[in-house]
Amino acid sequence: MKDQDIHACIRTLQKEVLCWDEPVVGVVAKSTRDPFQILTSTVLSLRTRDQTTMEAAKRLFRLATTPQAMLKITRRRIERAIYPVGFYRTKAGQILNISRALVERYGGRVPDSIEELLTLKGVGRKTANLVVTLGFEKPGICVDIHVHRISNRWGYIETKTPAQSEEALRRKLPKRYWMIYNDLLVPFGQNMCKPISPLCSRCKLFRFCERKGVIVSR
Repeated sequence: MKDQDIHACIRTLQKEVLCWDEPVVGVVAKSTRDPFQILTSTVLSLRTRDQTTMEAAKRLFRLATTPQAMLKITRRRIERAIYPVGFYRTKAGQILNISRALVERYGGRVPDSIEELLTLKGVGRKTANLVVTLGFEKPGICVDIHVHRISNRWGYIETKTPAQSEEALRRKLPKRYWMIYNDLLVPFGQNMCKPISPLCSRCKLFRFCERKGVIVSR
């Protein structure tokens, strides 16, 4: 992919994603714009299907929507609320640890910088970038497995890890696309540009894509 092709790709994806379900964290962000609920939903979403995450988040937020209220709930009750998300016992502990840190260190407020968010145990760069972009509408690039895979498959960047991809995209991706890049590539990766046997014959971005690493496609 040539650098200038990214503009056409973004325009095309903005039309295509209307046919696909929006990522669950984006749905939460649009419904609440609450950084704590976005942060908690992102923790729940890791290695879990969107529908499972959505249902678990709804159950949990009926019990508590602030760090202070979350700390009044037992870990066992949180586990029951979020089951069957992946690693639900571990995530229940993470949610309580994050809530405790927010109350003790930030007065119950979710910090609005990636650097501060990364000090919270269990919060990685993907989560921190999502909270900053969706919760505070500040520039950030959330790189998950879809963003990492597709950006490299296109040939837009050449990296080995999501962390390297974030660094490369911060240098290369026009800043006006930072906040929407993840929202576009996640549903694209889930529905079209799949990890194994992507639907290349149906993809409207085929002419831009170098198809790096693609062995079998449909």
